[in-house]
Amino acid sequence: MKSKLKLGLTFFITLFFFSGAFAQPDSKKDKIDALRVAFISNKVNFSTQESEFFWPLYKEMNDKLTNNRKTFRKQFNNNTNYNFTTDKEAETYLVAELNLKQKEIEIYKEYYDKFKKIVPIKKIAAFRRAEEDFKKEIIKRIKEN
Repeated sequence: MKSKLKLGLTFFITLFFFSGAFAQPDSKKDKIDALRVAFISNKVNFSTQESEFFWPLYKEMNDKLTNNRKTFRKQFNNNTNYNFTTDKEAETYLVAELNLKQKEIEIYKEYYDKFKKIVPIKKIAAFRRAEEDFKKEIIKRIKEN
């Protein structure tokens, strides 16, 4: 009984932190984010205190990742047909893509160091597994529809 109460409390605290962060409360992205939080919280079993600190930090990390991806897409959005006119243009794209991946790795490292200060390492590992399982679950649901 305590674990159900704890899970419910964790879920509502998490939703509280995310509720002010979204401009359109009924958007698909918001629904997916809420499902992600609930799915991961259920798998990892964060304490109330861990949730209070973890989820805002996680959102901060995701915002940085999203901003980096948006910057990359803006730079290369003009070439949507994948036909590069020169080798130099193709190489510029590939180097920028590698730089994007490198920056993503740096962000992950930065935030995993921050996560370790507030959550036990076993829960961080469980979180990563749950995050990947969530992605698989979303893909599975998309395929079913």
